[in-house]
Amino acid sequence: MPSYTVTVATGSQWFAGTDDYVYLSLEGTAGCSERHLLDKPFYNDFERGAVDSYDVTVEEDLGEIQLIKIEKRKYWYQDDWYLKYVTVKTPMGDYLEFPCYRWITDEKEIVLRDGRAKLSRDDKTHILKQHRRKELETRQKMYRWKEWHPGFPLSIDAHSHSDLPRDIQFDNEKGIDFILNYSKAMENLYVNRFMHMFQSSWSDFADFERIFVRISNTISEYVMQHWKEDFMFGYQFLNGCNPVLIRRCTEIPKKFPVTMDMVECSLERNLTLEEEVKQGNIFIVDYELLDGVDANKTDPCTIQYLAAPICLLYKNLENKIVPIAIQLGQKPGPDNPIFLPSDATYDWLLAKIWVRSSDFHIHQTVTHLLRTHLVSEVFSIAMFRQLPAVHPLFKLLVPHMRFTIAINTKAREQLICECGLFDKANATGGGGHVQMVQKAMKDLTYGSLCFPEEIKAKGMESKEDIPYYYYRDDGIKVWEAIKSFAEDVIHIYYESDDVVCEDVELQAFVKDIYVYGMRGVKASGFPKAIRTREKLAEYLTVIIFTTSAQHAAVNFGNSHHRANCGDAGGEGTAPLCSHVLSLWKMCPTAIRTTTVACAWCGVQTKQSHRSLCKHGL
Repeated sequence: MPSYTVTVATGSQWFAGTDDYVYLSLEGTAGCSERHLLDKPFYNDFERGAVDSYDVTVEEDLGEIQLIKIEKRKYWYQDDWYLKYVTVKTPMGDYLEFPCYRWITDEKEIVLRDGRAKLSRDDKTHILKQHRRKELETRQKMYRWKEWHPGFPLSIDAHSHSDLPRDIQFDNEKGIDFILNYSKAMENLYVNRFMHMFQSSWSDFADFERIFVRISNTISEYVMQHWKEDFMFGYQFLNGCNPVLIRRCTEIPKKFPVTMDMVECSLERNLTLEEEVKQGNIFIVDYELLDGVDANKTDPCTIQYLAAPICLLYKNLENKIVPIAIQLGQKPGPDNPIFLPSDATYDWLLAKIWVRSSDFHIHQTVTHLLRTHLVSEVFSIAMFRQLPAVHPLFKLLVPHMRFTIAINTKAREQLICECGLFDKANATGGGGHVQMVQKAMKDLTYGSLCFPEEIKAKGMESKEDIPYYYYRDDGIKVWEAIKSFAEDVIHIYYESDDVVCEDVELQAFVKDIYVYGMRGVKASGFPKAIRTREKLAEYLTVIIFTTSAQHAAVNFGNSHHRANCGDAGGEGTAPLCSHVLSLWKMCPTAIRTTTVACAWCGVQTKQSHRSLCKHGL
């Protein structure tokens, strides 16, 4: 009688093992086996991290094994089980691996096929075609689209993290990590002293040094020493937490009436401002998106403010980018002056702080939340809905989607929801962050997610002209490496462009992203279909780069900040030097009271312009 050796691997996650009964059936081209109980006498099967082997004897050869069925039935109480994979050694000595990598909950049966990647056209038997179809039908019931807010990309239909399919929830270890990281951060920050200091006005920047006394890092120390200087301010636009806004200025906008007389003392090449623009030495950062966004009004006792600055920068003879003019509003006029390095020291410093504060809001809500998290969730949902686990593109993409939907659901549940952390801590809370996303959607295009194309569109591609733009230099290398890998995978499974066109699952995946995720907006530039291998390689590179490298660039680049400031979600918050005071309202006179806030947590205190200057601001 033929005998098959079955090896079962249980996950190493906490509580991955089970005491339930586990049954296995083999289904081949020549027949099906009976249901076999996988159990060894006097042995605790399916413990966490275990790899257990069993002999399964059948009456006659089953032919080529195509599917295996795993059933879990309750022993004493319901005991979930995380199954990594099952391998089968046939009587002929062949090995087949059936990957699972998911939780088996309740008393249910799951059907697995071997792990070799196959396009739908490669499945020749009815049983495999039917399994493929049923898998997608089941997934589409589990992963449903939902509009969380009008104007947002569609997201997962789940009210809370616990509503998500078990396989994409945070595991216990990840959840504990959040709590431990938060606790460690609070300890590092001396949170009790920190919060106590907010009860009264800060009197000196030494207060911040006392808050961060446990942070020993040469970079943070350097920034704390040099944050006031123009070269550090300009450098952050290239390699800070939000290195995506700066662009080469080709024409001074009419709404920003900077003249040669204003900036002449800042220009070092004996050229006029217009000539400097033509030579490509002038750069601009425009926070127009913040214009008209409502400031946080959730606390009636605290008036909060937002600005929509425009900042002009200059590449000096040392190839450093430095600011030369700042206007804090979008409409020029007597009540909206242009601040210059030649102004009084603290007027110029306050203007730069205003820009840094506005940069924080754009960074968190648009660069980070919308353009990495929400977009990545669109890719993830479409992948689960339209690509079966055996599809080569599912295998390529799924490692980059881990915890994406879970962390976004947590964010909607605790962070950006009504009365969430944004409302409590940010000047854009109370609905302003929602307005920002809605306004930013018009600029969320497929082309803007193509890294080289976006860098070129901003005029920032030249390494010779802009030598210290490491975000660009590293990003291009990572982009090219990802694209090269994607091309290699594509050429294994798609012999021609015709095969790409005929892959109905791929086309459904692309259509899902366009129709639901991007709301079918033609101006977004997202393709409705993919017709060539070249375009497919670019499309996959956009997805992988956005979910991995781009997110890392705008989040983990400030990992030291994140580790010590305790963002429990594992996400970064603000540029380190933005921990210095940010002003929500510029005071035009020395005696007027202004509101001062920490750019990280948004808590405000009152302070007069005169006292700020006296204490070194």
